[in-house]
Amino acid sequence: MGRQWLHAKREVAGLKKGQLVGKLVKEIMVASKLGGAEPAANPRLAAVVDKARRASVTRDVIERAIKKGAGIGDDKLVMEHVVFEGYAPHKVPIIVEILTDNNNRTAPEIRVLFKKGGQLGAPGSNKFLFDHVGLVEAHHPDAAADIEAAAIEAGAQNVEPLSQAENDDIPEGTSGARFITERSDLHAVSQWLTGNGWTVVTSELGYLAKNFPELTDEERARTGEFLQTLEDHDDMHRVWAAIK
Repeated sequence: MGRQWLHAKREVAGLKKGQLVGKLVKEIMVASKLGGAEPAANPRLAAVVDKARRASVTRDVIERAIKKGAGIGDDKLVMEHVVFEGYAPHKVPIIVEILTDNNNRTAPEIRVLFKKGGQLGAPGSNKFLFDHVGLVEAHHPDAAADIEAAAIEAGAQNVEPLSQAENDDIPEGTSGARFITERSDLHAVSQWLTGNGWTVVTSELGYLAKNFPELTDEERARTGEFLQTLEDHDDMHRVWAAIK
């Protein structure tokens, strides 16, 4: 499902420290720009700030990123959100989201990466293969918590269990879940969960594949290597792939 092919474990284990910090700082800025500078009222910001602290990002760096994203002070956020559509090896549909302050530099670099192992499509070429939804990943201290009841109360459209193997931010012994929402309901669902004993670790808009190509182990490994190459680019924000 989406970027779950490696997810948070990849973020920590697969990226150099500097790359990880850079990606977290960008996410803090974007979350602040979209939802405001107060983590208590911005679940997406609260989730990424917590992740940044666990990655040993300093308080000063976090605070500067929040202020820049929220437009507080003289240093304003100038960041362009660019979406590429295409295919990984073996015709696996992917959607790539970039956050960059210089698209004239970044776009050609992404095209080169696609030429090495994938296929870049035209805008609108494969978005119909994905559902554009809100995604909230969270955990509850009660391992027996009823995730379906929580989804109904929160106003989510669907929910599925989420384990630590899929997301390192889900502690052992808790009830982890991925809540799928309408895009317009993302904030409300995150707020309800936060107010009812859940710890939100991810709150964002994303793309979920409608169908998944059948792949052999060898094909899945080659596809994963290509996706990792994309992820390693400094301006990469999210890679959503139709691969389980």
